[in-house]
Amino acid sequence: MDLRRAGERYPGGEPGAGIETRHAFSFGPHYDPDNLRFGALIACNEELLAPGAGFDEHPHSHTEIVTWVIEGELTHRDSAGHESVVRPGDVQRLRAAAGVRHVERNAGPLPLAFVQMWLAPREPGGDPAYEIVRGIADSTPYAVPEAGAMLHVRRLSAGERTAVPDAGHAYVHVVRGGVSLAGAELTPGDAVRLTGEVGVEALASTPAELLIWEMS
Repeated sequence: MDLRRAGERYPGGEPGAGIETRHAFSFGPHYDPDNLRFGALIACNEELLAPGAGFDEHPHSHTEIVTWVIEGELTHRDSAGHESVVRPGDVQRLRAAAGVRHVERNAGPLPLAFVQMWLAPREPGGDPAYEIVRGIADSTPYAVPEAGAMLHVRRLSAGERTAVPDAGHAYVHVVRGGVSLAGAELTPGDAVRLTGEVGVEALASTPAELLIWEMS
């Protein structure tokens, strides 16, 4: 078990422009050869955008981009013609494939907080694709077969337990609340990387929300 605390994330973004980012993996100027990826996961960014702030049009390729909004609303527009507003409880995925450009912005009046996770596909190339699942139900898995990965969203009441999938690689990110996992107390922004572990459970000490990646 590899525990990474929220305070260990690499700071990024552009605070003067209303963009604050915390990177869990090597990213941009924060190059760490020992922290490039875990399983298929190559980025897990916590983003905070002030009203009106955002990322102007920029390119991606050969990446599966999955976004989870914590609070506020994220406006998305891409070069394949997709435009949508992503809200808490929605799962958004952009398959960059051979190449796509997109814009992400907080067009609302309130601060926007979201987690964006990038996964490496098993095969490069292909055509870009976009999907949004509105109000995904608790514990309903969301498959990203191109990366050999499955996302589990778990919303727990205080005292409730949930099993972490037995997998070659499992990544647990705490969105909100507090949980105990394998003897460690976790709070928002903390993450645990599990390799080949079985029978692991998370116990909520307060109402909590977890994002759990199950990867081969």
